[in-house]
Amino acid sequence: MLNEVIIKGKPSDDELKARLSAARLELSKRQQLIAEHKLPVIVTFDGWGAAGKGSVLGRVIKNLDPRFFKTFTGGSVTDDEARRPFLYKHFVKIPEAGKFSFFDGSWMEESTMDYLMGDISKKTYNKRVASIKRFERQLNDNGYLVVKLFFQISKKEQSKRIKALLSDKSTEWRVSKADKWQNKHYDECAKVFDDYIESTNQFVAPWYLVDSKDKKWAELQVIERLITSIDTALKNVKVAVPIIQNTFALKKMPKLNDISLDKTISNEDYKKELSRLQKKLAKLHNELYRRRIPVVIAYEGWDAAGKGGNIKRIAAALDPRGYEVHPIASPEPHEKARHFLWRFFTRLPKDGHIAIFDRTWYGRVMVERLEGFCSENDWQRAYNEINEFEKELDDWGAVVIKFWVQIDKDTQLSRFTDRQNTPEKQWKITDEDWRNREKWDLYEDAINEMIEKTSTTFAPWHILESNDKHYARIKALKVVIAAIEERLKEA
Repeated sequence: MLNEVIIKGKPSDDELKARLSAARLELSKRQQLIAEHKLPVIVTFDGWGAAGKGSVLGRVIKNLDPRFFKTFTGGSVTDDEARRPFLYKHFVKIPEAGKFSFFDGSWMEESTMDYLMGDISKKTYNKRVASIKRFERQLNDNGYLVVKLFFQISKKEQSKRIKALLSDKSTEWRVSKADKWQNKHYDECAKVFDDYIESTNQFVAPWYLVDSKDKKWAELQVIERLITSIDTALKNVKVAVPIIQNTFALKKMPKLNDISLDKTISNEDYKKELSRLQKKLAKLHNELYRRRIPVVIAYEGWDAAGKGGNIKRIAAALDPRGYEVHPIASPEPHEKARHFLWRFFTRLPKDGHIAIFDRTWYGRVMVERLEGFCSENDWQRAYNEINEFEKELDDWGAVVIKFWVQIDKDTQLSRFTDRQNTPEKQWKITDEDWRNREKWDLYEDAINEMIEKTSTTFAPWHILESNDKHYARIKALKVVIAAIEERLKEA
C-alpha cells in the first residue's frame, strides 16, 4: 500500500501555487462552518520520521483561528499516562464540538513503534489495534470527523533528510533515535505500517496517504483532503448511525421485580462484619498498590436507595491517598460538547488506585434516555459503547465492579418523606426526585434493559438489596473483596 503512494499527479509549480492559495482560503472558511454546525474534527499526522509532518502541520494551522484548535505532539509517554489505560492519553485530548484537534504523531505511531522496538508483545499490540478500531468508530458514531494522514517517503529520501538535519546544530535535535532506527530497519517498519494501515482502514475513519517528498505539494494534499472530508461530514451530520450488535459474552441477570428485598442483618452482626471486612479491604488496598492493579467501582441505584452510605463504608476502609470518589452530576458545557464517555475517561484512576463513581456513564441509557437529553440513536448505541469502554478497562487490568442499589417503591416513599420532614436531611430531597418517582415504571424498564445488555462476564452487575441498608453495605464489601482477591490470584 505504501509503495503506491507516490502520486504522479503533482501539478506544475504555477498550478500548485494557485491551488494552494485557494485551498488555504477555503480551509479558513470551513473552520467557520464546523463551528456553526458543531462538528468536532480530529486530524492525525503520522508517517516516517523526517517526512515533514511537523512542518506541514505548521503550514496548515496558519490558515486557522488559533482559538478553535489545539495541537498535540506524540513522543515519550509520561509516567502518569503510563499508569492509565492505553487510550486515556488520546481520549482526553479529543476536541469540543466545533473545534479541531491536530495530532503530530498519534496512537498509530505509539503502537507501531512500541511493537517494532520490542516494548510490547504481539498480543498486546493486537489488543491495541482492536481498541483503536473501536475508538475511531465510536468517535465517528458520536459525530466526530476523523482524518488520518500518513506521510510517505522512500528510504533514500528519509536517509537524505536525516543527514541534512544532523549536519546543522540548530536542527540535529529534531532527529530522534527512533528516526535513525526506522531508517536502518526501513523494510521491517514498512511491513508493520502497511499491516496497521490495512487493519485500521475503516469506512468511518479511512487512511489518506500523502506524497511528502515536496512540502508545498504535501501541504496542498492535506488541505484539499481536509476540505473534502469536512464537506462530506457536514452533509452527513443528520444521518442515523447503525446500531452495532454486542459481541461480548453476557451474564444472565434477573429482572428487578424478581429480586427479593427481605434480606436483613442484625445490628450486632452488622457491626462485627463491618469491622472485619473493612480491615480485610484495607489490607487488600495495600496489595493492590504494590502490584499496581487499578479498581473502578460504579454505583447506580434508585434515589434514596443508600448509595452514599454504601460508598462511605467502602471508602472508610481505604487509604485516602489511594482512592477518589467521583459524584457525577449533569455534564458541564465543556463535557456535554464531547463524547459522552470523555468525562469518565478523565476521571479514571492510576494503576494501584481506586476510583468510586457515585452515578456513572449509565446515565446515557437511563436519565438521558428518558428525559430526552440524547437521541434514541444515541442511547441505543450506548450499550455497546459502554461494553467497549469497560472492556478497555478490563484489558488494562482493572477490576471493574458495578452495583445497582435496589429498593422497592414503598421504601423510597418512606425515605423521601423522612428526608422532607427532617430539617438536617432536607438538602437530600429535591423536586426532581419526586418527578423521577412518578416515572418509576419507565425507569424500571430502562434499568432492566441496561442490566440485561451490559452485564458482561468481565464487568457484571451486582444487585444490592437495600431495603435494609446494613445488609447492602455488608454485601457490597464482600463483593469488592471477592473481586479484588480473584484478580490478585490472576495477576
